[in-house]
Amino acid sequence: MRLDTLKAAEGSRTARRRVGRGIGSGLGKTAGRGHKGQHARAGGYHKVGFEGGQMPLQRRLPKRGFNSRTLGDSAEVRLSELHLVKAEVIDLDALKVAGIVPKGAKRAKVIVSGELAGPVRLKGVAATAGARAVIEQAGGSIEEA
Repeated sequence: MRLDTLKAAEGSRTARRRVGRGIGSGLGKTAGRGHKGQHARAGGYHKVGFEGGQMPLQRRLPKRGFNSRTLGDSAEVRLSELHLVKAEVIDLDALKVAGIVPKGAKRAKVIVSGELAGPVRLKGVAATAGARAVIEQAGGSIEEA
């Protein structure tokens, strides 16, 4: 095999359409544009979604719902998950490392769910009133950031 003998596979490269080159080409006279009308004219176009002046579908349908930008910012942490954190002081970074809260979380809150294994120290992590009571009862502490 030599480089000068290489050719593309049969049918992989189709010849470009040569419009307006006579009757024999099959695309002569109107060049595949049909007779008259907006699409037959040079510069004839319409916007995406344009329906000839009729109210377009995207404007006929009602607006519904929205996507919250802050949906993934906060995370909930169960009391029973706190024992999975190996750090002495539990903060947001320690929760992320342990895989309890997602990487994109900007704040976390401890909720009452399950049992607390032992005393824990929270720093910069919010807690509900019930969770705060359980943590302090177990000998733990909560520091506000």
